[in-house]
Amino acid sequence: MNPGDTIGNRYRIIRSLGEGGMANVYLAHDLVLDRDVSVKLLRLDLRDDPDTKRRFHREALAATQLNDPHIVGVYDVGEDNGLQYMVMQYVQGTDLKAFIKEHYPIPLPQVVDIMGQVLSAVETAHAHGIIHRDLKPQNILIDANKNIKITDFGIAVATSQSTLTQTNTLMGSVHYLSPEQARGSVATKQSDIYSLGIILYELLTGTVPFEGETAVSIALKHFREDIPSVRTVNGQIPQALENVVLKATAKSPHDRYASVREMADDLSTSLDPQRAGEEKWHAQCDDGKTKVLSVAEIAKQVRAVDDQKAAAADDTDDSTTAKAAPAKHRFLPYWLAGIAVVLVIGVAITTWWFMFRQVIVPDVAGKTPIQAEHVLSRQGLRVGNITRVNNEQVAKNRVISSDPDTSSKKRINGTVDLKVSTGVKSMSMADYVGDDYDSVASALRDKGFVVHEHRVHSDKVDEGTIIKQNHSKGTTVATSGDTIDFEVSAGKEEIKIPDFRNQDVSVVQKFANEHKLQLTTQEKKSKTVATNHVISQTPKAGETLNHGDTLTVTLANSGKQTKTTNIQINVPFDGNGGQRENRVQIYIRDANHNLTMEYQDITINQETTVNVPFTLKPGQMGAYRVVRNGRTIASATNITA
Repeated sequence: MNPGDTIGNRYRIIRSLGEGGMANVYLAHDLVLDRDVSVKLLRLDLRDDPDTKRRFHREALAATQLNDPHIVGVYDVGEDNGLQYMVMQYVQGTDLKAFIKEHYPIPLPQVVDIMGQVLSAVETAHAHGIIHRDLKPQNILIDANKNIKITDFGIAVATSQSTLTQTNTLMGSVHYLSPEQARGSVATKQSDIYSLGIILYELLTGTVPFEGETAVSIALKHFREDIPSVRTVNGQIPQALENVVLKATAKSPHDRYASVREMADDLSTSLDPQRAGEEKWHAQCDDGKTKVLSVAEIAKQVRAVDDQKAAAADDTDDSTTAKAAPAKHRFLPYWLAGIAVVLVIGVAITTWWFMFRQVIVPDVAGKTPIQAEHVLSRQGLRVGNITRVNNEQVAKNRVISSDPDTSSKKRINGTVDLKVSTGVKSMSMADYVGDDYDSVASALRDKGFVVHEHRVHSDKVDEGTIIKQNHSKGTTVATSGDTIDFEVSAGKEEIKIPDFRNQDVSVVQKFANEHKLQLTTQEKKSKTVATNHVISQTPKAGETLNHGDTLTVTLANSGKQTKTTNIQINVPFDGNGGQRENRVQIYIRDANHNLTMEYQDITINQETTVNVPFTLKPGQMGAYRVVRNGRTIASATNITA
């Protein structure tokens, strides 16, 4: 979508807010309710994918069921020319991930406040039977007033829809993934609580607890390794607050908080002085760690269990049965060992496939580095080294090429190096006078130049057209140090007309001269308005005119008859010496003016005819004088009505 496009005949696109794996998000304006909104638009390449469409609809369904001040509201869902879209509340701010990066270390009371808002939103979702399943700082928005909004319910499901969670696909961000989700088990409310604990850990330490080179290695750490202590990072964190992290991120769901409400209550008092001496929390249940056993160990443990069962049978059964029982189960351990071997081989093959399979490098030429990163991540690849070079064909900050190049194969989670354009190094300046500024500025900025605009009013040049440039044609300009400045027409200046009623005509004439307006007068007998003062005017006060337009006023007279005659004065243009403009001043004498009063001051660039009205009393002779560039070029003293 491009700025100015309209979705659903109602939402006008302003600009892009971001791109995701499923949809792109835009800032738009609701033309009906006159407000800014966020529009999430399903990507074109996924609009026919049934799984993606189902996930998109699921997000809309989940979000529309929730009404909480800390959850991004969904206003509208629809389809436009085959494109599915969702209209949401626009939150002007950033995501919590960026906020942590910019503001760490965050004061502990502020951490508790932010986390309390997050817990309140998740509690609302759980109360409606909705598990988010992808809680992470990137899905939490925060505005300038530190207000929290949770978004992206794209993989959230209702707890009653158990079939939707039965999948072999590991969803959610691995840094915040619960151990049971990492094992492929069904996500529960306790799974969201684990993710909340990781978010709290990051708020306190500025980092996630587990890092690794691959998603698999990080997932393994979640159910093998203990969460590092937040107090080793910051000794000022009280034990009670660390205990909230420890209990929320317990390996076994049974050891975690029973509900988000319970976690919120514990968090709210974690900074209280009464809890200063609290002991470190330890899980009471089995730690839930995955034990890696060899095939021989598995078979040995199975045989031990069967031997115990056989011994128990010897104590209760007669001797015949006791002799038969071991024979009956003699081969059972070997069957189980075989199954274990198959499982281990299957896990090994699956792990190899995830870690060593190869994917085709997508085409990212012409995209920004951020857009390229999104495209590569959808293929399971990462951005490697970025080299920036001058390029005359590719716009600044756009990818020129990748290494490996398009259609080559790369191992999953491998890196792709990018070559990015910094624009041209220098160029010979062209003559842009008379061209459209927006088009010229966009093209020059794509080349890497800094372009500035200075707008001035002009009676002769259309709005948006370049009038002047600071570098003349043929000058060599460099992107490294030269700035290109343009003087751009703002169109004709609108002149707001004041209220001239009851004012002397000399005031009107002065205003007309200063703003290059044609003044026309007419008279009317009046007993209430002084002679030569304004009775009425056209246009009315508050309306506007442009240079060269006519301002008409009706003046009061004493009852003596006057007549108005219009004289056309031809003013030739003087182009000697390469002049492009002539300044012309006209002085007139009539019932309202004398030859010392300037009637009109104009600038001409060609031969021009000026229409001058003379208001004359009976027997009065009018006169005029035309001055061009300081010299009188025409005059007359015999103007009659």
